[in-house]
Amino acid sequence: MEKLRIAAFGGFRSIPPKAGAAGSDKFALELYPRIVGKGHSLLAYSRIYPGDKDDLHAEFQGVKIKYFTTVKKAGFDTLVHSAKATFDVIFRNSADVVHLHSGANSIWAFFLRIAGKRVVVTQFAMDWKRDKWPWYGKIFYIVSSYLTAYCPNAVAFDNVFTKEFFEKKFKRKYSFIPYGSEVKPPVDNTAIIDRLGIVKNDYFLFVGRFIPDKGLHLLIAAFSKLDTTKKLVLIGGSPNPGEYEASIKSTTDTRIIFPGYVYGDDTNILMKNAYAYVQPSLIEGLSPVILTVMGLGTPLICSDIVENIFICGDNAVTFISGNADNLTEQIQFALNNHDEIKKRAHAGAIDITNRFNWDNITDQYVELFKNQNK
Repeated sequence: MEKLRIAAFGGFRSIPPKAGAAGSDKFALELYPRIVGKGHSLLAYSRIYPGDKDDLHAEFQGVKIKYFTTVKKAGFDTLVHSAKATFDVIFRNSADVVHLHSGANSIWAFFLRIAGKRVVVTQFAMDWKRDKWPWYGKIFYIVSSYLTAYCPNAVAFDNVFTKEFFEKKFKRKYSFIPYGSEVKPPVDNTAIIDRLGIVKNDYFLFVGRFIPDKGLHLLIAAFSKLDTTKKLVLIGGSPNPGEYEASIKSTTDTRIIFPGYVYGDDTNILMKNAYAYVQPSLIEGLSPVILTVMGLGTPLICSDIVENIFICGDNAVTFISGNADNLTEQIQFALNNHDEIKKRAHAGAIDITNRFNWDNITDQYVELFKNQNK
């Protein structure tokens, strides 16, 4: 069996995840140790920022880690870090196969392929549609979509809708490899719940970045209209806090709690014990958070964008994307129909565990890496 030497960088920030982590970080954390467990070597290029005092790791769950310092400015931090990682792979010959997260990094596939490396890009969504990017950022992502289509040896999409868009636009065939859903049952420890001053099954939850794409402004507007004593817990923030995050946190609704970043078992404990999880996203790829929540059997309320419906089907409560009034109505439905939303959650856990399996996904990635010719 061919033993692969793989390097990875791009959308994820660090292994293990730290402040600012998002779906791409969880994707790396789930996939890369499994690849190492199959006998391959993998080097993950992680980011550190000026002033960081976090402990650095030479290795995590078998994954080798190398750090490069980058800038703090959103968007440019990835560009600078990926440039450093690219030329380290080339000049130090640290890998034969390179896995790039996000088509924004496809520009580096050009240099890596000239150096004789096999390059696979994972494209998560149509990034140019995200409201968080200024006009020049959206232009960069549009240009990057062309680079993604032609520069790498292969491209894997985690949702069929973005894959179909690329295939139709560029008249080429690409791979579909979804995100996994299996979640280990969280430990029987509710210390994080006690620390936040909340009660099991008496709060709604959101976990993620505080950026416009996630629709938190809609969630806060919708929740403020409800007559309920339940809390709304908003976990996370932004790696580069700005006006949007400040506006979110300016709410005067005392039922809304902002604990900051929470990781690992504590996150899953909060998800498992929530009355329901709310995902008000305006744009997503194949949402890792939704898959995790459904894998834990927690009731879900989410926007009706096609990517979310692809995952949850009829097993979640959905609302019209971008419509705060409809979100209020659907949260009220969840409050009034606890048995119904629990029934849907149970069916959803069974469904996605069958459809989104991490071990199968790992095998698909390994085969994709192996099958590319230089």
